[in-house]
Amino acid sequence: MFSIGAPYFISNNIAAHYLETVWDPEIAIDRSLPVINWMIIPYVALYLFYPATLALAPRDDRGRMELALGVQGLFMATMFCVLFFLLLPAEIDLRDQLDTHWETKPPNWLEEALFTFIHVSDNPWNAWPSLHIVHSTLLARLITHWVQRDHHESRFAKPFLVLLWVEWALLCVSILATKQHYLFDLVTGLVVAFLFWTMFTKVIDMVEKSGPDKLASESGWSN
Repeated sequence: MFSIGAPYFISNNIAAHYLETVWDPEIAIDRSLPVINWMIIPYVALYLFYPATLALAPRDDRGRMELALGVQGLFMATMFCVLFFLLLPAEIDLRDQLDTHWETKPPNWLEEALFTFIHVSDNPWNAWPSLHIVHSTLLARLITHWVQRDHHESRFAKPFLVLLWVEWALLCVSILATKQHYLFDLVTGLVVAFLFWTMFTKVIDMVEKSGPDKLASESGWSN
């Protein structure tokens, strides 16, 4: 996962130290939306999607092939977004609203710790498309594909998927309620995720039709 996280943090620091806003996507609604302290929890929960994907990947050749292709697709989506971060940088100038909100409704110790972690590790750049949305959507779709195909008979499958998608929905709201992103970032993140998942479903169909061994051979992955 280093190859996925590194481009984000490298471009994030380049933008913060060397670039200026080229186009500001902020609109009136971005400042009208309220701060919701506890929304930092579903925001940070994105980082559970990565180990969950590894844990739920099928332990067979097809599953390993799909996981490898999924990681490649995630890397390609990340690099696609990085192009916008560097060519059309935008500073997310909303964190001042947190200070105002916390004067009357301060965060509890957990919320404060999570906000501090995010603010220390993530500069307020790399606005759009939101990688929080791109990554969570692609990983949730891949996990859902595996659960529905391989575990549909399990009594835990449906409750798990409901929990997964409720978390995803909360995450979408959280990027706005924590003042980490603009509404435009959310919309463009969804568009990018849709485009890349559409391409990835074609790859999944190839694995299904050709089989992992044949596809690996055709791709030069095997000797």
